[in-house]
Amino acid sequence: MQSPETLGIVAGNGVYPRLIADAAGKAGVGKIVAAAFTDETDPTLEQHVELVEWMRVGQLGRLLKFFRSQGIHHAIMAGQIAPKNLFDLRPDLKALMLLGKLKERNAQSIFAAIADELAKVEVALLPATTFLEDSLAQPGLIAGPKLSHRQEHDVELGWDAAKEIARLDIGQTIIIKNGTIVAVEALEGTNEAIKRGGTLA
Repeated sequence: MQSPETLGIVAGNGVYPRLIADAAGKAGVGKIVAAAFTDETDPTLEQHVELVEWMRVGQLGRLLKFFRSQGIHHAIMAGQIAPKNLFDLRPDLKALMLLGKLKERNAQSIFAAIADELAKVEVALLPATTFLEDSLAQPGLIAGPKLSHRQEHDVELGWDAAKEIARLDIGQTIIIKNGTIVAVEALEGTNEAIKRGGTLA
């Protein structure tokens, strides 16, 4: 795809928003701004983009207004929002109206609704892998010894289970050991699920 002239990053926590910003800059995006969240987004992101607008999680109207004011027509959601902040959500009027229209308040329906709101102000939401396609893992063995038959069975079991919990919007990560599901990702997120699974296995 041809690089857009401007890019807005909806920046959660972790390093991913900075990676997106740096990769977009190298790809020729002229102006990169970020909507950042207090107690979530790494403040060092300010060194990687032209402008950062700080807001609370749930201030959808402010996010849309910021992107409009900066002439943003393409955006990427990058980084996670900590579960504790989802329970401390203080939605503005725009977010309340959006949430009120939803039959289900799972991640898929909320993100789809946010994408619709962005589209109303002529902002297209790009895939989270945009500009970082070359960094994605390829199929096959990446590191370490070849899997044993037992481990291959665990992978098959984990793949089936992961697809099912993703379908139910529970999570996306399964930890398996010797044919037993040790841990399932829920609200805590991938990293914490892996840590929990490691202590149990």
